[in-house]
Amino acid sequence: MENGKLLYAQSGGVTAVINATAAAVVETCRRQKVTAYAARNGILGVLREELIDTTKESPAAIRALRHTPGGAFGSCRYKLKSIDADRAQYERLIGVFRAHDIRWFLYNGGNDSADTALKLSRIGKTLGYDIRCIGVPKTVDNDLAVTDCCPGFGSVAKYTAVSVRECALDVASMADTSTKVFVMEVMGRHAGWIAASAGLAGEHRDDAPHLILFPEITFDAAKFLARVRETVARVGWCVVVASEGIKNPEGKFVSEAGTTDAFGHAQLGGVAPALASLVREKLKLKVHWALPDYLQRSARHIASKTDFDQAVAVGKAAVEYAAEGRNAVMPVIVRTSDSPYRWKIEATALDKIANREKKMPRSYLTRDGFGITAVARNYLSPLIRGEAPPPYGRNGLPEYVALKNVAVSKKLPAWDG
Repeated sequence: MENGKLLYAQSGGVTAVINATAAAVVETCRRQKVTAYAARNGILGVLREELIDTTKESPAAIRALRHTPGGAFGSCRYKLKSIDADRAQYERLIGVFRAHDIRWFLYNGGNDSADTALKLSRIGKTLGYDIRCIGVPKTVDNDLAVTDCCPGFGSVAKYTAVSVRECALDVASMADTSTKVFVMEVMGRHAGWIAASAGLAGEHRDDAPHLILFPEITFDAAKFLARVRETVARVGWCVVVASEGIKNPEGKFVSEAGTTDAFGHAQLGGVAPALASLVREKLKLKVHWALPDYLQRSARHIASKTDFDQAVAVGKAAVEYAAEGRNAVMPVIVRTSDSPYRWKIEATALDKIANREKKMPRSYLTRDGFGITAVARNYLSPLIRGEAPPPYGRNGLPEYVALKNVAVSKKLPAWDG
């Protein structure tokens, strides 16, 4: 690679394996003899000139990142406006890049992060500075276009399928005199990939989950209640998995809380308690519900080996693309075989990914809209295979690492944005 430094940043909701990608980025930079900085809290860290010198970390600490959940350098939800709408913001970013001789920027995130990387990749010439930008895929929602799957999803899928299988045994044990219906809510605002992964927990008709509710299928309360009633009558109990993003016939989120997040997306409340209340009121059945929330995306102890391997691969490839002088691309996962499962990494232009959303194909959902098909199983199953457990200490807890995150000295006035 030419002279200059590489800057890596994490964005959006973190995953069980995003730090594995970070470790791969730093380790590949060290092999390439390139100084790798990290931005504290994503693109905000660049704007604030809060940079971290990863060369101050030991090789052992960087290796330990591979099995540590969370975002080691901090993340953020912050979407850049267009250069026409906020030119000063871009001038500040270029100013920071110039001050610290940063020639490559790697942004590890989802749809909005790909959009940020794409915008930055285009402004270098406009503002007179040569900066190469590489998007690095990450999202538990599995909704990035082009790539076969997203690093982070396989581990959430595994957590979800295992959790449903285990809690189903609990519900079945108590159903005769206690809980008849259990509702578990999972992440997925517009795409039902995580909800679909719950379907891997059951292999036969009466296995849990008995109903899966997808954002791609309009929620019909009457049909839902009828299926719950029929399942309890036939099986004796019922497990429901619901995506947070299911909508009613009016097109509104069933769980909409009336607020928005930093990206302008509707803030969702709780689908599970809403559905539980509906079952309790209309069917007079005892019902429990659960909201795994952050647990599902931070469960490094049950991460998928496939997911871990892919997270490492995209981090390594991103640095290699930068070394080759590429700009405005993202390393994506290409499935080359279902059985045996095989995959490879290829480069795709960011403009084919940014601001696009991959939803569940209708062929993946059963005709009644409450389950997954064999086609979906063939797609999902390889993504949760294998285990990549963290090391455990004598106290019985996983041994995770906290980096020193030594700050790079600032050279510019404070950002007043």
